[in-house]
Amino acid sequence: MTFHKEGYTSLALCVLFIAITNVIIKYYIPDVTWFVWFWYAVSLFLFITIVQFFRSPTRTLTINERQIICPADGKVVVIEETEEGEYFKDKRVQLSVFMSPVNVHVNRNPMSGVVKFFKYHPGKYLVAWDPKSSTENERTTTVVDNGKGTEILYRQIAGALARRIVWYLKEGDKVEQAEQFGFIKFGSRVDVFLPVGTKINVNLNQVVKGGVTVLAVLPNN
Repeated sequence: MTFHKEGYTSLALCVLFIAITNVIIKYYIPDVTWFVWFWYAVSLFLFITIVQFFRSPTRTLTINERQIICPADGKVVVIEETEEGEYFKDKRVQLSVFMSPVNVHVNRNPMSGVVKFFKYHPGKYLVAWDPKSSTENERTTTVVDNGKGTEILYRQIAGALARRIVWYLKEGDKVEQAEQFGFIKFGSRVDVFLPVGTKINVNLNQVVKGGVTVLAVLPNN
């Protein structure tokens, strides 16, 4: 288990806040014993929350060129055929994974290939399970071509609490399956759009792990 680099600033601010407030309480209200111990408990809770949120566990990753690997930890909330209107502009199979604040928030590439399209969209902060969040929230859109006739699209989507999307790729980059491509802070969602005919390997409400769970198997070309 390691602490993710995206959490360094948050952890430093948390520790600074805890230190300042505890010094103030110790010197200005030391006789209010119940409150002192209450704040110690709150401080410990805040510290543990930051550490667990930005954790980055060591995993044995799944690598297979015919499989689509889950991009994030969480729960599958959408499996449906829908119109993808930003890049493909045709029917695709959409899978969506909702990440709660207690999930690991590292995002991983579902497939190896070359980034053919990337775009950041500022937007709203609807709750991540709202269907409109896929097109109206702050988000990024990435399209990867595996060089064998298959392109997939995946989208980081900010939620009501997530106000900071981080990404590490750009158009033209070569990416490797299960490698980290980004991070979303404090609750969010990732959508994946696959070719119609792709064999889906998960069910609605299934708990999945980023870089490990096989979402789908690509059709034979």
